[in-house]
Amino acid sequence: MFGRALTSVLWGMIADRYGRKPVILFGTIAVVVLNTLFGLSTNFWMAVSTRFLLGSLCGILGPMRAYASEVCRKEYQALAMSIISTSWGIGLVIGPAIGGYLAQPAEKFPNVFPAKSVFRRFPYLLPCLLISVFSLGVMVVACWLPETLHMHGENSKEYDIPYEALEAEENKTSKEELQRNEGSRHTSWSLLRNWPLISSIIVYCVFQLHDMAYTEIFSLWAISPWKFGGLNYSTADVGEVLALSGFGLLLFQLCLYPQVERICGPIVISRVGAVLSIILLSSYPFLAKLTGIILTILVDSASILKNVLAVSITTGLFLLQNRAVTQEQRGAANGISLSAMSLFKAMGPAAGGLIFSWAQKRQNASFLPGTHMVFFLLNVVEALGLLMTFKPFLAQPND
Repeated sequence: MFGRALTSVLWGMIADRYGRKPVILFGTIAVVVLNTLFGLSTNFWMAVSTRFLLGSLCGILGPMRAYASEVCRKEYQALAMSIISTSWGIGLVIGPAIGGYLAQPAEKFPNVFPAKSVFRRFPYLLPCLLISVFSLGVMVVACWLPETLHMHGENSKEYDIPYEALEAEENKTSKEELQRNEGSRHTSWSLLRNWPLISSIIVYCVFQLHDMAYTEIFSLWAISPWKFGGLNYSTADVGEVLALSGFGLLLFQLCLYPQVERICGPIVISRVGAVLSIILLSSYPFLAKLTGIILTILVDSASILKNVLAVSITTGLFLLQNRAVTQEQRGAANGISLSAMSLFKAMGPAAGGLIFSWAQKRQNASFLPGTHMVFFLLNVVEALGLLMTFKPFLAQPND
């Protein structure tokens, strides 16, 4: 996340200057190489370095958000953004599930992976290798993506064209090139003065801080013993809950979200999602008092609903950000958004872990004991994001 925060604006400007497709292809190559090296890490600093480089060199998400809004007409932009949000959300829930199932395969599946195999020496190589192979396939498919940022003068045919027309076209191209170079120097400054964009990015960052803290806390809460207010789940149980959440998220975002956004609009969806999230999280501490099939059904349902609400909020704010700028600024705008979001996401897991460990020591407190305090603080952050979706803070962009 820190590496992404440092380079997202740069990748966005490169995407605005040279096109979305080159950045997408380079990013997938970075995933193939650096994700494999992460699985081959032999010490802590090698692992940290490969993750930092991956965040720095993989600038896919910003250009993909710009690409999705450009490849569709306005009436289908909600569907395009929901696809981006869904793929991101599914990655966040399916990725940890894959890691949990496939890590340390020589210990879990000794009949398949012998004790002297490479997977014994590198116990986390298998899930990393699986993701790298998948990314390699994505890179091949991305070669056929059409470019949405059209460069004038690149494909003009010089034969059978009068000299005067050719010279006029050359002068026009030179002026456009000069204007692009001049504009790129002022892009970041003009975007920072675009309050509809900046306000939506700030609100987006607050919700992302909440979501990352929740992701960290949910896993810790689920595997904690009952005496600490947890669910006493195994890591495999947590993986099943996350996988099921990803499937429910896919169905909602692709089938229902575009119709709901067309009726309500992105801001109303974000507000309703925040209110429902606060109500839902308030019920989490009481779920730990249940057992058996009732607990399983309610936890699975609550996890699906929470992820659906979180991604619906994110998708609505994606739409506001892309509608606040022109196509020529969209890559840089998404880069600024990703840089800010990455800083907040870097803080989220650390803050969530600290809050959870502190709350474990207050099991007998008279005011909000144990996990009650954890989910109360999550709701405070969500409520702050909700308040910021109203005027005068959040400005809706003009179409």
